[in-house]
Amino acid sequence: MTASFAKLGLPLALCGVLAIAAPAAAQDVRLPGTLAWTAYDVGSGGYNQAVAIGNALKNKANVNLRVLPGKNDVSRNLPLREDKVHFSANGVGGSYLAQEGLDDFGAKDWGPQKLRMLILNNSDALLTIATAKDANIKTMADLKGKRVAWVVGAPSLNQNITALLAFANLTWNDVQKVEFGGFGAAMTGMINNQVDAAFSSTISGPLYQLASSARGVQYPTMDHKDKAGWERVKKIAPFFVPFMGTEGATMSKDSPVEAATYPYPILIAYDRQPVDLAYNMTKAMVIYFDEYKAAAPGNNGWDIKRQIFDWVVPVHEGAIRYYKEAGVWKPEHQAHNDRLIKRQDTLAQAWTAAGRGAPADEAAFAKHWQQARLAALKAAGFDAGGGE
Repeated sequence: MTASFAKLGLPLALCGVLAIAAPAAAQDVRLPGTLAWTAYDVGSGGYNQAVAIGNALKNKANVNLRVLPGKNDVSRNLPLREDKVHFSANGVGGSYLAQEGLDDFGAKDWGPQKLRMLILNNSDALLTIATAKDANIKTMADLKGKRVAWVVGAPSLNQNITALLAFANLTWNDVQKVEFGGFGAAMTGMINNQVDAAFSSTISGPLYQLASSARGVQYPTMDHKDKAGWERVKKIAPFFVPFMGTEGATMSKDSPVEAATYPYPILIAYDRQPVDLAYNMTKAMVIYFDEYKAAAPGNNGWDIKRQIFDWVVPVHEGAIRYYKEAGVWKPEHQAHNDRLIKRQDTLAQAWTAAGRGAPADEAAFAKHWQQARLAALKAAGFDAGGGE
């Protein structure tokens, strides 16, 4: 179910739409005979979930799903932008940061992207700061003075920690920053007592290894009633939501963790993806849910009952069509969605304007764009959304 770009042949997002399959069984799902997604790297939670969903599509609709793994946000979004795949099971980097033109997506060859989500995963796991239990970090405030992992070349991971530190009015200046070359190295660093805290999914393999090591694992809590703390988090990372985590290393329904998380993965497409294709993909994800919900860790989060329709990325028109049919799309969701689309339009116009006479130097251009971005958002009545 994995394929290289070369094996995919012609642009699938185009030819697939022209070759819509006949209605599948009584469910009347109409999808191309072959679909292609990008997802996180082989072995990741997102990749494993995509493979499980592909098995369900094959069994129920005779649709082949090819999953292309990508090591970072850009490598997952590039095939989507170039119409080499139909959809991407991505994270906040490839969805929200791409929409905003932040971090890697603020480079000259990217800029703000007009992305849409179809459906998102809100599992019982957390995406949060995990710590070694022997470091005695029980709340975010306890991170002060502790060793915290900074992953080089992973701005979204580091930004997430920045936001969660802000909950306790802390910054990177209040902790000991320990640099690592990758997520895996950071997690190994916790096991080897090189660092005390790192950002992770609570269902990641390395956390189970940490839990069974001499150090053990613990998750700093975040009081859901602390409004000031949550305002500080949202100013930096508006995609975080309060959540009681019950799935992951040392976690259970009997031992929940009061903390923060965000949806992962998020199934996204560009706004130009045909309405019928987005409608049928969303419909398939919902009506085949029972077929794949237990086939990979975290798959229960795709449940239609767990959807957040007022998140930070607009919903695709085709997905909205299905949600209306399902009776779950409300007028307030539409109003929120319309405002998000207006935000994307504002960012697109700002990007075009910023490109006129922009500095040739990459660093100077990045600064120039961020200044233009903030000015345009403020003029249109939007908040910075983590870009300050």
